[in-house]
Amino acid sequence: MNWLRRWNARSLASQFFITGGLISIAATVLVGIFVTHLIEEAVIHNSGAATALYVDSVVAPLLPDMQKESMLDEVSAQALDETLGQGALGKRLVSFKLWRSDGTILYSNEKELMGKKFPVNDKLQRAFAGSLVARYEIADDPESSKERALGKPLMEIYNPVLQPWSGQAVAVLEFYETAEGLGDSLAHARLRSWAAVATLTAVFFLVLSILVFRSSRMIEAQRKDLRGRVQELSALLAENRGLQRRLQRASQRAAALNETYLRSIGADLHDGPAQHIAYASLRLDSDLLVNASTQPEAREKELAWIRSSLAEAMTEIRNICSGLVLPQIEKSSITEIVTRVVEVHQHKTETHVETDVDEDGPELATAVKICIYRFVQEALNNAYRHGGGIQQAVKAVSRNGHVRVEVSDRGDGFDPNEVRPSSLGLVGLRERIDSLGGSFDVKTGEGGTTVTMIFEPMEVGD
Repeated sequence: MNWLRRWNARSLASQFFITGGLISIAATVLVGIFVTHLIEEAVIHNSGAATALYVDSVVAPLLPDMQKESMLDEVSAQALDETLGQGALGKRLVSFKLWRSDGTILYSNEKELMGKKFPVNDKLQRAFAGSLVARYEIADDPESSKERALGKPLMEIYNPVLQPWSGQAVAVLEFYETAEGLGDSLAHARLRSWAAVATLTAVFFLVLSILVFRSSRMIEAQRKDLRGRVQELSALLAENRGLQRRLQRASQRAAALNETYLRSIGADLHDGPAQHIAYASLRLDSDLLVNASTQPEAREKELAWIRSSLAEAMTEIRNICSGLVLPQIEKSSITEIVTRVVEVHQHKTETHVETDVDEDGPELATAVKICIYRFVQEALNNAYRHGGGIQQAVKAVSRNGHVRVEVSDRGDGFDPNEVRPSSLGLVGLRERIDSLGGSFDVKTGEGGTTVTMIFEPMEVGD
């Protein structure tokens, strides 16, 4: 449902503020009604008790023994008329009735009610049970037509007349008081009680709201941070998977290249040293060496040919071995590695290589040093074979663990699209660098060729 989705889209603080606000308003209304009702009852009861005590102190001495008398005599009735109709008490009392337990009115300032019997209501029952009953309302009892005609609330009090020695209620005094100022007192009491309840509820709700909003902001910040970390972890996981696939491809290509290297070495041995040795072997069986009658000059000439072939075979074998076996470079710096490769290349090709090495970083892992050695070696060989060795240059930079090695020449360049996948030079370099997580780049054209290797090296011991 749309409203539920919109509700769930809100923040926890917003949900609390709305829900808590509605609950606080409802609680304020309920508590306000309850507290106001208690205060009104207490004010009315206390006011009624004070008036009842005053009336009882004035009226009680005038009453006969209600346990023995069933009706008031004329003397008592006249005394009550004079007392209740004059002075301060006469001004406050609107009406006065004396009830018997069966609902008969023994006395009233409304003479027409005397002697009449009415149903015993709940208020009268509670008064005969010994309780003071006070109400502030518009009269609605059958015998209260005069009071009801006034159309305004009056203080209605039922005060039990108790027998002194037994404490038993033998009659009930009912009187209506104008209770001037009681309405204003009740209004003020209601206003103050509502204000107190509303203030306390508002303060409580605001304090809770502040705590909830602070907690909500903290939760949102943690949630945002957690989302960021999850995204980072997801990106790292995706990158890790990409590196795994890249490593698998590099391993597969490296295996294929190793086979190609082995075939290349076999072809070099077969086409070079093997041919010279086979030639020497054939010359060993020649008649010039077997025949004793051969002239010494011819014999010596034949042996010279054999020695020359074997010497050429040994030279080619050494050259092949020198390309396969690396020098001890575990403890060497980048400067020493590049200088060694360049010196060997210059000696072998009788060319010049401009060298620039800027090294200021941690020691590199052995695998990275081997990669640098092979990269410079192969790139210089390609520059000599394909670029004629024109203005060869090697530039290496190692700073804060970031390595960049660049080999360039100013030859005619070549077409990268013509490089076969089975080629051992550039393809082998690319696979070697990929396996270490680096990057390999070739730029070539009429102005020459530049081969670049960039990667973050592994820590020592990795």
